[in-house]
Amino acid sequence: MEGTKDSEDRNSPFIAIRWPALLDSGLLFPINYLGVEMTEFTYHNGELCCEEVLLAEIAQHAGTPCFVYSKRALLNAYFALDKAFAKIDHLICYSIKSNANLAVLNLLASQGAGMDIVSQGELYRALKAGVPPERIVYSGVGKSGAEIRYCLESGILSFNVESIPELAAINRMAAALGKTAPISLRVNPDVESNTHEYTSTGKKESKFGIPYDEALQAYTKAAEFENLRLIGIDMHIGSQVTQIEPFVTAFAKIADLFIQLRNEGFELEFFDIGGGLGIRYSEETPPTAAEFAEAVLPILKPLDCKIILEPGRFISGNAGILLTRVIHLKQTGVKNFAVVDAGMNDLIRPSLYNAYHQVSLVTESDSPKVKVDIVGPICETGDWLAKDRLLPKLEEGALLCVHSAGAYSFTMSSNYNGRPRGAEVLVDGDSYRIVRKAETLEDLIRGEEI
Repeated sequence: MEGTKDSEDRNSPFIAIRWPALLDSGLLFPINYLGVEMTEFTYHNGELCCEEVLLAEIAQHAGTPCFVYSKRALLNAYFALDKAFAKIDHLICYSIKSNANLAVLNLLASQGAGMDIVSQGELYRALKAGVPPERIVYSGVGKSGAEIRYCLESGILSFNVESIPELAAINRMAAALGKTAPISLRVNPDVESNTHEYTSTGKKESKFGIPYDEALQAYTKAAEFENLRLIGIDMHIGSQVTQIEPFVTAFAKIADLFIQLRNEGFELEFFDIGGGLGIRYSEETPPTAAEFAEAVLPILKPLDCKIILEPGRFISGNAGILLTRVIHLKQTGVKNFAVVDAGMNDLIRPSLYNAYHQVSLVTESDSPKVKVDIVGPICETGDWLAKDRLLPKLEEGALLCVHSAGAYSFTMSSNYNGRPRGAEVLVDGDSYRIVRKAETLEDLIRGEEI
């Protein structure tokens, strides 16, 4: 074993146990669940690893609950999308809201990624992570004056504008600063994305975007503002979209509008196709990056413009997991509960969306399987991570891995019930480092006064 650690300091950098030639030796076996191979999370001699690092070792050092991300998985997903669109001029603007850790942002930016932001705070994060402002687009329906100013002063690539009042607000701020604001208009294609109602954004009843049949009028109005420069068109139909057809239908509608706008004299430089490409949590069969590109490039290539993509979950979702430990086992006569130290404040997706996350034992067991609910310590009936799962009989202290927790997990976490959030860890081959320290009790009251 190489490297040293201070077991008393769960936040200190640490080089993990090294397994010199595991991949070449054939001793790493990928988890295969319902036909899904997660090759960066594998068992070695009955112990679950992230890349070549034991997850049990990370849990011992970083504590639980904690989030663990695979550098290899993040880059593989990014490169797959980048390669799929290599035949056209494109920019991948990673959606920060899915996973905002500075190390993750810096890693992607180092490979040429831009960022899709939805707040002043996300712009601050992107800049701190070393993302060039000219590779940043700003989406969202409610941009405040302070946020608009910050973006203009930073020199971002474009504002994705969602209403006429927003156009006026950006124009006023740009005039006050003596600047010209680069903008695109987000047009709502009114396409059903067949995803959860909370994450569907492309229907006409949604709060997002300008209605398709009002788009030409909106562009004409935008051209009247002296401190705005129209440079693109933008759309987004939703998140966790697992079928190609909604993308094809929506892209075709907006591509037709793009051509019409150019014929009307608008000099548009890019088409921002948004994000939303889904991942596999259980039995979904989302398209690969190559399949997605093959279906949509015939629509996009003839436009002869830059294509901006805004993936989030597609890059980070299956690149991360949540480690949690069993506190108690409880039986009620009708239910078996495993009460763990992670709750809905750490991972709210199951409670909010009824979302499915695979759960595995970090140390394999041949014990008979028992149906169990994995629940947290929060004082809410809705505090659960998994229901009615067949798992080997659990014991107190057992370490569990909640899969597909790299997106919309830590970013949606909270301190509800006075719970400090755990660490975030980035694995790189046979080493890892803590890239966000676990919160302390002092962090819970920072900034407050009596």
